[in-house]
Amino acid sequence: MPVCSYTRRDFIAGGAAVGSCFSFGRVLAQSSDPADLTIEEASKLIRARSLSPTELVRAYLERIGRLNPQLNAFITVTEELAYEQARERESELDRGLWRGPLHGIPIALKDNIDTAGVLTTAGSALFAERIPSEDAEVVLRLKEAGAVLLGKLNMHEFAYGATSGVSHYGSVHNPWNLDRIPGGSSGGSAAAVSSRLCAAALGTDTGGSIRQPAAYCGIVGLKPTYGLVSIRGIIPLAVSQDHVGPMCRTVADTALMLQALAGYDPGDLASIRADVPDYVSALYRRTSEFRIGVARSFFFEDLDEDIEEVTDRALVILSDLTATVQDVELPMPTVRVVPVEPYAYHAEYLEQQEIRALYQPRVLSRLLTGADIPATTYLEARNELARVRREIETVFSEVDLLITPTSPLLPATIEEGQNPPDAIASSLRNTSPFDAYGIPTISVPCGFSQDGLPIGIQISGPHLGESAVFALAHAYEQATDWHNQQPSLA
Repeated sequence: MPVCSYTRRDFIAGGAAVGSCFSFGRVLAQSSDPADLTIEEASKLIRARSLSPTELVRAYLERIGRLNPQLNAFITVTEELAYEQARERESELDRGLWRGPLHGIPIALKDNIDTAGVLTTAGSALFAERIPSEDAEVVLRLKEAGAVLLGKLNMHEFAYGATSGVSHYGSVHNPWNLDRIPGGSSGGSAAAVSSRLCAAALGTDTGGSIRQPAAYCGIVGLKPTYGLVSIRGIIPLAVSQDHVGPMCRTVADTALMLQALAGYDPGDLASIRADVPDYVSALYRRTSEFRIGVARSFFFEDLDEDIEEVTDRALVILSDLTATVQDVELPMPTVRVVPVEPYAYHAEYLEQQEIRALYQPRVLSRLLTGADIPATTYLEARNELARVRREIETVFSEVDLLITPTSPLLPATIEEGQNPPDAIASSLRNTSPFDAYGIPTISVPCGFSQDGLPIGIQISGPHLGESAVFALAHAYEQATDWHNQQPSLA
């Protein structure tokens, strides 16, 4: 495997140097359906002119037409735009322009991410006719990288919930069991990637809304370091903890997506200045010297029995891939910024009684809890956030990466997801602390329950430690076969 390095500019511009680096160890899968190809597989074929972006778009749109009525993953399908963009990507190849590994790759976006001229609703009747005039920064970067937009994905209203069953557009269904939720709030993103309705998707994550749905749908979901990927142009939940990141079928595809997304955005107050390394090369970094910390206290308590069993088996494999494994204690946030910030964004709408009726009742109730929280409490919460973000870094003086189960619970039923009991909130128990920490965290498939529901394990690294996270996640993925499993849909 050649060791290569290139910048984000190289990645976008393409060229011979990047082409020589874009080499993966796995043999391309042979499939009669182009929608079964991963990004890395499809990209090689597009680059070689063996597969056209238009062919690929057609394959995904066919699957969307056939399967979305069962899954309800898409709110808006941008068929005409997708074909237009695919033809433009083909024209660029004719002119010798290759934008990089995402050139001609069909993706979809959670519907709280602004898209110029395309409906962006956040799953709410309040924004049912909202059409932004500008793209979010992440959309601009994906376009620059050559990606093709298939549409916008269903979600828990305003990203304020864990089921994706509370949406103006109806419940999203889990492709592994249509009677179960896909998780939330990025449930449409997870369901679409899992069922091959897009090559990859973007989700947002404030309490676990990328990683919990990824675990529930048997895919990979990454929450990057806070501020590494711009959140400008995304309808916020709580800006102090909002993240946006890729949801894909494999760790390699996730690295390709992050390569295009990462980088400083001067227009985003949360954005940080940081060097963006070569995440693809990081996939092949040696893991045998990694020191692993297992956060058993809190994170391993009251686990579903199947999750506990599958996680224990995954830890055996991870221990074989690394140098040492030890138990560690993590600093726990005691005061939460949420729900003050969600209320602040929605306050102007909530002042009007007739507009309140447009919200889903459960979301409205949660928003209103932020109305009377005093400024002193909010300041205490922000100070607490600063404290845990500093203290979590001390843990990494002892270990290089952290391991926890992604969720302590298996997916609830669709009926429960539409009127979630309080217990469902604990499905985000293991993910939400990492939003407070602001450190990179990935969920990768690690097995199934006895009922055939996917289970995920969470790998976390220090601030800007995405490269190490990718390395161990990829090594674990290659040592197992969970990422190759697909849901059976009619």
